[in-house]
Amino acid sequence: MRGDWALKPLGDVCTVIGGGTPSKRNSAYFDGDIPWATVRDMKEENLSRTEFKISPEAVKNSATNIIPAGNVVIATRVGLGKVCLLGQNTAINQDLRGIIPKGTNVDVRFLFRWFQSIAHVIESEGTGATVKGVKLPFIKSLRMPIPPLSEQKRIVAILDEAFAGIATAVANTEKNLANARELFESYLNAVFSRRGEAWVDLTLREVCKDYGRGKSKHRPRNDPKLFGGKYPFIQTGDVRNSDHLIVDYSTTYNDLGLAQSKLWPKGTICITIAANIAETGILDFDACFPDSIIGLVVDDKKASSAYVEFLLQSVKLKFQPTSNAKPLNLLT
Repeated sequence: MRGDWALKPLGDVCTVIGGGTPSKRNSAYFDGDIPWATVRDMKEENLSRTEFKISPEAVKNSATNIIPAGNVVIATRVGLGKVCLLGQNTAINQDLRGIIPKGTNVDVRFLFRWFQSIAHVIESEGTGATVKGVKLPFIKSLRMPIPPLSEQKRIVAILDEAFAGIATAVANTEKNLANARELFESYLNAVFSRRGEAWVDLTLREVCKDYGRGKSKHRPRNDPKLFGGKYPFIQTGDVRNSDHLIVDYSTTYNDLGLAQSKLWPKGTICITIAANIAETGILDFDACFPDSIIGLVVDDKKASSAYVEFLLQSVKLKFQPTSNAKPLNLLT
């Protein structure tokens, strides 16, 4: 940073706005058209879609606030260090803060890139026994460099170009990984097609101690009353994004969520049967999942979970649907 740039507390140059959650007891509050963001929606730089939408009455009767499109939103609890630019007017919950420049001397994209640069600082300051967060005074006290507006725009242009280059490199890497994956699947098919003399054929049911679809009885499935507890809840995307072992989850059930679902043990093989068809992964933690996923708890006296999961990977292409296919059914 240049010595002639002014350093000012964030609270002096920006308004920091908090949010809240409308009462989950009133289902009408979550039947509106106003996007309402949580940390789970902060998946990309531009936040343009939210899992939930709320009504004007929900905004009026809760602590949530609508942050105008084009402004910055940061996570101050749970996902410390996350920052997004809003693609539309969006209400926020209590884990987020909207950051709005007070004048015209701060470029919003410069503000966004600056928050990206200090994400590690915000994350390191988190406190809390289970869920880490930072307080409003800390956010307001962050000292932000304020170069001339023309310099801010020049810096943003350089960074945008650099990030675009990174995105291209990532895309190329993903393409190479896809090619490697195709080669790996071909090798898997070859390995499992070379049967030995002592091999026996068993059904999936026969090698499992527990076998069946996940449970998510409550409707609507995305009812906010079910979420925010200590029980991991995975979905088809979490299985698809795993590399044989499912180690991450973005959503949790509370006790109410668990009561209408089922907690599967660590080591359970998950197979997707809708949306992302025939993807597999092994749970690295106890978790719930919906009926779009089949759970297999392998009897370790008959087979290993890792072997069965690789075997399922080797025949995945046989289960890939056509455009008119129905969800995969492995239970019959």
